Amino acid sequence: MKLPRRQFLYLIAGTAVSPTISRIAMAQAYPSRPIRLVIPFPPGGAFDAVGRPWADKVKPLLGTVVVENMGGGGSSIGAAAVARARPDGYTILLGGTQTHVNEALLKSQPLYDPVKDLDPIAGVAANVLCIAVHHAVPVQTLNELIAYAKANPGKLSYGHSGVGSIQHLTGELFKSLTGTPEIVQVPYRGTGPVITDLVGGQIPMGTPGVTGQVIELHRSGKMRVLAVTSPTRLVAAPELPTAAELGFPGLTVGGSIGLLAPAGTPVGIIEQVAQATRTAIAEPAYQQLLIDAGIEPTLDSNPEKFRQSLAADVALWAPIVKALGLKLD
Repeated sequence: MKLPRRQFLYLIAGTAVSPTISRIAMAQAYPSRPIRLVIPFPPGGAFDAVGRPWADKVKPLLGTVVVENMGGGGSSIGAAAVARARPDGYTILLGGTQTHVNEALLKSQPLYDPVKDLDPIAGVAANVLCIAVHHAVPVQTLNELIAYAKANPGKLSYGHSGVGSIQHLTGELFKSLTGTPEIVQVPYRGTGPVITDLVGGQIPMGTPGVTGQVIELHRSGKMRVLAVTSPTRLVAAPELPTAAELGFPGLTVGGSIGLLAPAGTPVGIIEQVAQATRTAIAEPAYQQLLIDAGIEPTLDSNPEKFRQSLAADVALWAPIVKALGLKLD
């Protein structure tokens, strides 16, 4: 049957816009069920300190957010699971520098493409790391640690949150800058286990991300933080010196923490989550919670700003990774 030209054009136009209408409708109905937030590390550490309060703060705006810790591979396993998830806004990754640097720079056969397979939503916070030792290690300062390591080659080991993690890279960078190549790296499946074994004396040294827990353990004498990797002293712990002021400006490093979605997630949903995040971070109570934990809140972020931030992080670490000759496969 031959259709009149006008009716035919209406049908073609309807077919062309139907996917767009479907995506708009999806965004307008979102969210209609709980959102899953994947934290690609075991419980404990900076990612938990950022992600769990975020889930609570956005509940009035987005509904229930179920937090799932999925550790392993220095964040790769959890991030890859999100990259493969359905792009409908109901699976979100708490990733950032770690999830991009790991796959972009350290693997010849990455589990996912951090640029093509994940869409940035918004930055939430920035985290720095520290050089910490068990209280029984006979050193009080960073320079004393370096001297001790050189005088006792092979005796020291440090724990980090996983091979290829920012903690691992920071530890290897520390060894390179201080001429202590015989310090042995010990990988864990997240920061929580590193802190547990550092306090317990199973490992003498660690490079954990700074959190309220780390600061409290330092102040209570259960472990000793010798330096932090921030450009200036932390508001939450001004007594802790920076590596830069101790003579190692090259150890001024850190990482961004933020939200990412599977590539192809509708723009309306991306912006809805980004706006909820901006609203949450605008609350002074949430900002203070992060600051008290030694974590710097990221204000007024959006998808494009977070995309640019991650690209800058990869560019920062690329020459360091190359100079250290690190590869995971």
